[in-house]
Amino acid sequence: QSLLSKAQGIGSSSVKLRGGSLFMNVGKSEKQEEDIRQTPHVNINPFTPDSMFLHNSEGKCRRRKRTHWNDSCGEDMEASDGEPEDETVRPAKRITITESNMKSRYATEFHELEKIGSGEFGSVFKCVKRLDGCIYAIKRSKKPLAGSVDEQNALREVYAHAVLGQHSHVVRYYSAWAEDDHMLIQNEYCNGGSLADAISENYRNMRYFTEPELKDLLLQVARGLKYIHSMSLVHMDIKPSNIFISRTSVPSTTSEEGDDDDWLSDRVIFKIGDLGHVTRVSSPQVEEGDSRFLANEVLQENYTHLPKADIFALALTVVCAAGAEPLPTNGDQWHEIRQGKLPRIPQVLSQELLDLLKVMINPDPEKRPSAVALVKHSVLLSAAKKSAEQLRIELNAEKFKNSLLQKELKKAQMAKAAAEERALFADRMTTRSTTQNRPSRLIGKKMNRSVSLTIY
Repeated sequence: QSLLSKAQGIGSSSVKLRGGSLFMNVGKSEKQEEDIRQTPHVNINPFTPDSMFLHNSEGKCRRRKRTHWNDSCGEDMEASDGEPEDETVRPAKRITITESNMKSRYATEFHELEKIGSGEFGSVFKCVKRLDGCIYAIKRSKKPLAGSVDEQNALREVYAHAVLGQHSHVVRYYSAWAEDDHMLIQNEYCNGGSLADAISENYRNMRYFTEPELKDLLLQVARGLKYIHSMSLVHMDIKPSNIFISRTSVPSTTSEEGDDDDWLSDRVIFKIGDLGHVTRVSSPQVEEGDSRFLANEVLQENYTHLPKADIFALALTVVCAAGAEPLPTNGDQWHEIRQGKLPRIPQVLSQELLDLLKVMINPDPEKRPSAVALVKHSVLLSAAKKSAEQLRIELNAEKFKNSLLQKELKKAQMAKAAAEERALFADRMTTRSTTQNRPSRLIGKKMNRSVSLTIY
């Protein structure tokens, strides 16, 4: 059974009462609970440092007690190898992905808005979570077959996402689960689509990414690779359809980066996604990615410089964004690229950028720059600093304009107040003048008054 269905049986199973007795099977329930506490029903994430302790000095996994679960979530069956077990370090049996008996979490927790992508793996949907009202991308894949490559890729993607956590240039992971016939992964929603979508849109509009935009793309994805490589992992499937664009604001500085990462593009943020081919550098289990972006040494099963394979693929990704024709999957042109020859780019780029792209596809992986070297490369840093300076100039210009507008507004307000005051003064003077010029009539003025005196 799957990890999720087992967890469901542990935490949410209902007890059917027979004969009206609530405590009818107390002894059995306690035994089941004790078995549950004793047995670690979890997968082991191969990308975490702790997983290394589960292997002996020869690199082989220790023998362990294997637990088989029947329909009643019950009894254990020990392996008959007769060898002693180390209860403190034994890894759990690999949990396969199977359908869950739970009520659909997808339908309960999310409201589906639209389909935003599809492929051999399944489909991606734009959804709003009912609880928090935020938008997420739900990757709903086809049911992997137990022990198949598809299952390994699905689990590998979940493992990698969980280990990598949050970074400005890696698509953020939230959760994953299995239900019905599907594996579902809840990821960050990138509102700009993928780089492949942007390239297709540019092709329809007969335009290309400009050189500053290409440098921006190269720098940001290199920062994402730097972070992935720092975790002793490699992506192994860098290509335009796995680079996503977000136009929302993100934190500008991360604690692990001190290389002017406080500057981000004023247009888009590029993020690395689709981690189904991620593997460890030290003990690689390589599943070859897209042959169009595959380095030759990986094809030859030379895995000693796996991070440089990501650099090779990144260079060709930038070439595609520059407007090059679709890359070959095989043939003479495919081999020419692996010999260090760039595909034809239908726009004029600076020689310094072309030289950087050429060294990134050097046939010798040792001569390719690392992600750390790329994020510090003078060609990319000069572009970033220039863009940052340009942003500061534009900001200062806007501040100056705002200052002028504030002064003009203040003058207008003062002029309006003065005009109102003058109008009020004029009204008062008019009223006073009217009062002074009005004719007055005094009763008895210029009249002869008679005085009568009566004497008694």
